[in-house]
Amino acid sequence: MTGWTHHLIIAPILIPLVAAAALVFFDERKRTLKALISVSAALLSFVVALALFRAASMDAAFQGAYLLGNWASPFGIVLVVDRLSALMLLLTSVLGVACLIYSLARWHAVGAHFHTMFQLLLMGVNGAFLTGDLFNLFVFFEVMLAASYGLLLHGSGSLRVKTGLHYIAINLAAALLFLIGVSLIYGSAGTLNMADLAARIPELTPDRRMLMEAGAGVLGVAFLIKAGMWPLCFWLPSAYSAASAPVAGMFAILSKLGIYVILRLTMLLFGEGPSAGFGASVLLYGGVATLIFGTIGVLASQALGRLAGFSVLVSSGTLLMITGINNGAVSSGALLYLVSSTLTIGAFFMLIELVERGQDAGAAVLAVTMEAFGDADEDEPEEGDGVTMPGTMAILGMCFAACAILLSGLPPLSGFIAKFAMLTALMGAGAQGETPSADIWALIVLIIVSGIAALISLTRAGIRTFWSSIEGTVPRVLVIEVVPVMCLLALTLVLTVRAGPAMEYMDTTIRTLSNPVNYIEAVRNAVVKPGVDPAPEKPEEAR
Repeated sequence: MTGWTHHLIIAPILIPLVAAAALVFFDERKRTLKALISVSAALLSFVVALALFRAASMDAAFQGAYLLGNWASPFGIVLVVDRLSALMLLLTSVLGVACLIYSLARWHAVGAHFHTMFQLLLMGVNGAFLTGDLFNLFVFFEVMLAASYGLLLHGSGSLRVKTGLHYIAINLAAALLFLIGVSLIYGSAGTLNMADLAARIPELTPDRRMLMEAGAGVLGVAFLIKAGMWPLCFWLPSAYSAASAPVAGMFAILSKLGIYVILRLTMLLFGEGPSAGFGASVLLYGGVATLIFGTIGVLASQALGRLAGFSVLVSSGTLLMITGINNGAVSSGALLYLVSSTLTIGAFFMLIELVERGQDAGAAVLAVTMEAFGDADEDEPEEGDGVTMPGTMAILGMCFAACAILLSGLPPLSGFIAKFAMLTALMGAGAQGETPSADIWALIVLIIVSGIAALISLTRAGIRTFWSSIEGTVPRVLVIEVVPVMCLLALTLVLTVRAGPAMEYMDTTIRTLSNPVNYIEAVRNAVVKPGVDPAPEKPEEAR
């Protein structure tokens, strides 16, 4: 990237930061103006992310480094964009625009500073995807967490406050672990620049390498909390289900932020050399445990919100397990699964609120309980030709069915393609001509069973919601609410139709990550702009 396009790298951070700062100066009574500024900033961020993604898709070895303050790496702050970070930026911007538009129906007006906190959340997430050093990763992580605290509590309510306090306490502990891990790494390696750290690890003495790996382990725990790995995930289903619909939809990307950082550091720092494979077994077995726990939670959940929360754990468990395997072909399918599951879960959280408007949640749970104990009334035949399902319920029903197909991994949508790609690669993960080992077959069965569990649970929930004998009212749904849900689901259809180019992009991305030399050289060779002195000397007369 050359010329003015080089500055696009910092735009995903700068745009929401400026928008958040501007929104503070407007009174809450000017909600229309604040909404206009916020949506405009989100749309502009989407355009920038799309431009970066387009540039990445046109160059297999795409690497862009941006030196803030014109300080050379590793002494200054550096932002790095490659194929993986460009993909995550685009995914964040798409989800952000959809959730923000959905909130304009009513949620942005039920509390103060919603748009400011939303823009700060986008800034923190985008910065975490772009930063090239661990300290600024901590800074953006804190910005993201601070904004998420306010957004989770947005709308008040005793349940939201209770789960919000749990969320704050756990994530403050994660931030403390993050800081401890970063300190240990800096004390042992003498740098926090990721590219410089990757180059220094082979040169570390065994005692310093051990201290660095201890710091990386503590740092990994912080991001495994955010990713939701068992047993660090008990807070997640309750917190996500208690959040307002647009906030919960946006939170779908936060667990993927933890996955992103773990994947980035694993491939960059521990992909080869003396520390190769560090933490892989923890990710593998932790991912398996998370997948099992999430599957059990999906089967046991009666409330749709908790079902969606446990679906996040199923997604995280699958991705952590694949990261622990460290197989390129399997990881390519996992990247497609990451995109598909994030879009689906984000749409599902928003859809749940629309669906539950037309029913009494307590009555739905009561119906399940009565049937479990055999106390449900027998269905009696009714006279007449039946009742036509209202158009609103028909649209919501189709969206619900699409979410069920995607989360279950059934054909023909992108959830099936992603799981098929992972399973096919797993079956060929052994030596050529050999059948997969028993461990590989166990992982394959576990992924399939998790999809069957999601199908059973979502089918049961759909029957209770749309075919239940307990009468409910047709929900009043605004166009501005249902369109974002339909657009997110439509994007999964685009992934299905364009599965070939999508998988090609994922394959190239994993191959690039597997060769960290390109990343290291891009950062080290970032050119300081001539004629710009970051620390000019004082003139003689001023000395």
